[in-house]
Amino acid sequence: MNTSVDIKTVLELKDLKKSFGDNHVLKGFNLKLYEGENLVVMGKSGSGKSVMIKCLVGLMQADGGSIQIKDQNIVEIGQKELDLLRTEIGFLFQGSALYDSMTVRENLEFPLRRHKEKLNMQESTEELVIEALENVGLVDAIDLMPAELSGGMKRRVALARALILKPKIILYDEPTTGLDPITAKEIIQLMRSIQKKYGTSSLIITHDVDCARVISNRIILLIDGINYAEGTYAELVANEDPKVKAFFKQ
Repeated sequence: MNTSVDIKTVLELKDLKKSFGDNHVLKGFNLKLYEGENLVVMGKSGSGKSVMIKCLVGLMQADGGSIQIKDQNIVEIGQKELDLLRTEIGFLFQGSALYDSMTVRENLEFPLRRHKEKLNMQESTEELVIEALENVGLVDAIDLMPAELSGGMKRRVALARALILKPKIILYDEPTTGLDPITAKEIIQLMRSIQKKYGTSSLIITHDVDCARVISNRIILLIDGINYAEGTYAELVANEDPKVKAFFKQ
């Protein structure tokens, strides 16, 4: 993707630091997400990917650095402003995180009950739920319980819920983990079609090399607590650095 000055930055992490005792997980991590792009962050287990994303959504407080979303530093704004800003971010959790006691319909209605009025959304709740389910091809599952869904269906419902408030930014935490190869490909294609339809900017955390190859405009490798290498999939595959090559061994 062209990242010249005319491309708008919608999310930026500057010099992000986070430690747990003597374990320095993030040592000054930097990241820019540009408008309309799919940015993948790859890292081995324990590299700090989950810590980074928890800091980003405010579930964990960073020890240093800044997190800017649409030119607002989330460390400096109040809770009310932060809650409103969060409505512009869709989040697909690794384990789907559906409410087991709620139907698919009720799971999708939940964020609407909290935020629909303040966002001045004109469509009815029913219209928004149906539209979100149409996006993931699961309208017929509207009255099912999560226990009645396959793993792939749960991930689709979770994606529909992430889309329900029509966010400008979507964060994907290991979107293909635990899925069989065919279902994983279906989820990746859904992510691509959603990005194309809504022009969303997506930050995708994954260790799935095939997912990164298909979905990414750019890839950042999180190694040793920093953005160790950055580039397109082709550029990183051609990189001769041993730490980079280790990610793309077949």
